[in-house]
Amino acid sequence: MSIVVQSPIRKAGRLRAFLGRAFSRPSFVLGFAILALSIALALFPGLLAPYDPLAFDLSAIQQGPSLAHPFGTDNFGRDVLSRVIWAYRVDMQMAFFATIFALLIGMTVGAFVGYYGGIADTIFGRCVDAIITFPFLVLVIAIVAVLGPGLVNMYVAITAVNWVYYARLTQAEIMAQKANDYAAAGRVLGYSDRRIIFRHLLPNAISPIIVYWMTDMALAILLGSSLGYLGLGAQPPAAEWGVLIAEGRNFLLTAWWMSLMPGIAIVFTGLGFSLVGDALADLLRPKGR
Repeated sequence: MSIVVQSPIRKAGRLRAFLGRAFSRPSFVLGFAILALSIALALFPGLLAPYDPLAFDLSAIQQGPSLAHPFGTDNFGRDVLSRVIWAYRVDMQMAFFATIFALLIGMTVGAFVGYYGGIADTIFGRCVDAIITFPFLVLVIAIVAVLGPGLVNMYVAITAVNWVYYARLTQAEIMAQKANDYAAAGRVLGYSDRRIIFRHLLPNAISPIIVYWMTDMALAILLGSSLGYLGLGAQPPAAEWGVLIAEGRNFLLTAWWMSLMPGIAIVFTGLGFSLVGDALADLLRPKGR
């Protein structure tokens, strides 16, 4: 039995072909543009925001959208556009840190459980049943309430619940890949279980996990904003979209822009993640299944 090893040149060619197919899709291009803009706003808010997001201006309290303040001002005269831009740094951070640890832990656990099965599968099944019995948001709020409000505790709470969903997806993909001939060939050649799992099975099972991760980052922004609105996530005076919406909820009739503009930012950024995730799902879906 011969094993074919792909050269770096061949891999680079396949990557270029994949990117060519991706950027030929309008949905991917739009989603990629939204995410690129969001990342730029998160990395360089000081260069793009016209005002200091924390600076009070008592002479400009609750002014409507204008040329000087395109998104208006809040009840302290702070520029809403500047606060929305600076909030990108916190919310994009939430999208990454609220999901990356769950992704890594879930992939590792799911890969081992999917490969070995047996008693590991039984124990994992009981853990899954114990966690998914409760609604996701309720369980996260309960953990944050015990640990205390703040971004770090929010990340811990989300990771403690969310890793199960990545583990279940990884387990199913590893079990499907384990039945293929190349996995049996690796065992015949004497490869260690760790090499078979992480160098052969997992790379072939990663596509649906990445697609799920993209969608989950959009949900993480919604969840983080919801916790910020409830006072369990980012804390004032930090600029975060959920906090901004909460600050404007008492002024919906007189200063609607205070809550509307950060709400639009949430929808806009979530749309970017969703479009990229949907496009990747189509591109990575096996043909002829």
